[in-house]
Amino acid sequence: MIETFRAIGYSIQTAVADIIDNSISANAKRIWVDFEWKGGHTWLSIKDDGSGMDNEELIRAMRPGSKNPNEIREIKDLGRFGLGLKTASFSQCRKLSVISKKIDYSPVYWTWDLDFVKQTGRWDLIQYLPSEFEHSLDDVTSGTTVIWNDIDRVFKNIKEDDLKSKDIFLKTIKIIEDHLSMVFHRFIETGKIDIFIRNREISAWNPFMQEEPATQNFPDEPLMNGKVNLKGYVLPHHNRLSSQKYNYAKGPKGSWSAHQGFYVYRNNRLLVAGEWLGLFKKELYHDLCRIQIDLPNNFDAEWQIDIKKSIARPPLGIREQIDSYARDIRARAMEVYRHRGKVVKRSLANDLYKPIWIERIKNNKRYYEINKEHPVISDLFKSVSEENKIAVLKALSYLQETIPTALISLRESDKEIYHSGPFEYNKEEIASDIKKAYLALLTKGNTADQAKRTLYFIDPYDHFPEIIETL
Repeated sequence: MIETFRAIGYSIQTAVADIIDNSISANAKRIWVDFEWKGGHTWLSIKDDGSGMDNEELIRAMRPGSKNPNEIREIKDLGRFGLGLKTASFSQCRKLSVISKKIDYSPVYWTWDLDFVKQTGRWDLIQYLPSEFEHSLDDVTSGTTVIWNDIDRVFKNIKEDDLKSKDIFLKTIKIIEDHLSMVFHRFIETGKIDIFIRNREISAWNPFMQEEPATQNFPDEPLMNGKVNLKGYVLPHHNRLSSQKYNYAKGPKGSWSAHQGFYVYRNNRLLVAGEWLGLFKKELYHDLCRIQIDLPNNFDAEWQIDIKKSIARPPLGIREQIDSYARDIRARAMEVYRHRGKVVKRSLANDLYKPIWIERIKNNKRYYEINKEHPVISDLFKSVSEENKIAVLKALSYLQETIPTALISLRESDKEIYHSGPFEYNKEEIASDIKKAYLALLTKGNTADQAKRTLYFIDPYDHFPEIIETL
């Protein structure tokens, strides 16, 4: 049975998060993740200042299957099966020790040693605690420390002086930090908990970037009599973000595509991050689409929440509603992506917008041609003789016919290197052109506001509102 528990499929970061769930359920305000590199004898601990346990409570907590998943739980309870502490720990280590202290009680401790269980064939705890943790709770009134030793899933038979393995371990710690910053971001943002790794406080990673002015927020969609709530976001195109914000939005998975999709929360704890729940497949054009789903903690069965809290499946009765809501958000995300983040309100003046490229369809095939009505192109024709117009048209024709659309599409799917935005490396030139266009509009009798408004509807000037506003 215990070896089966080990095979449930936790990653080390999801296992640590599962332990922290118990800390939050125990009203902890501060949680410390600590470790010491010792090669194959490396240990990792998770300590909290929660309510703690007395001896009987600790023994019950150490018992596999200590809860009935069908029992009605307290609203803040993040567990379900009574397995999290054991399965999460066993998935990573062969020795699980827990020391806990309740107010007005002395600390108590017990250990699961899986080699001892294997040897004896009995479900026997050992009253043992690693010596370095005997005083681990002296600085808190109450709390619990979970200790993993013999972490064989990651560090079996590794020597302490193995620098390559140590580097991998430190990168693993960073993966754990990034995962916790995402899974518990609501708790961290609201100040309900502080999480520390080696006494360094971690910050929250919010997937929806609500603080960005260009982020589009969509109305809430209540489901299941208001007990479930959907809310969609379309993030800004990368042209609208600084390189720092763009990299931030890649999140713990290191990729915009990996983070598109639904974010399922239960009691503000993130369960599923960046998945389409079997409703859609991931596509490049939907990288900007992120939709949060909020569930109460008594819908686990309906949503098929697994033991690891990493899988959720919407009930058949509301899949169509979720699908419909998501399609609208996905369509808007595709529009923003395809137009590279333009903020122009086309609906206000569809007839005024002057794109440089126009999309056409012929013989059921898509192609693009240069808009000869665009101010820059029309001014070009006005400035050349009739004889030279033929050469200009020929040059434009060659440009149109040889756009490397297939190569652009292929390169755009590369998440490490994106295409630069218009005039990204030559803003002086575009600033000068915008100023000239502004002055030309003023000489034609436009007011300053009318001239600015016109510039907002000319491609690529509309990419630079900050320049237009300074005119």
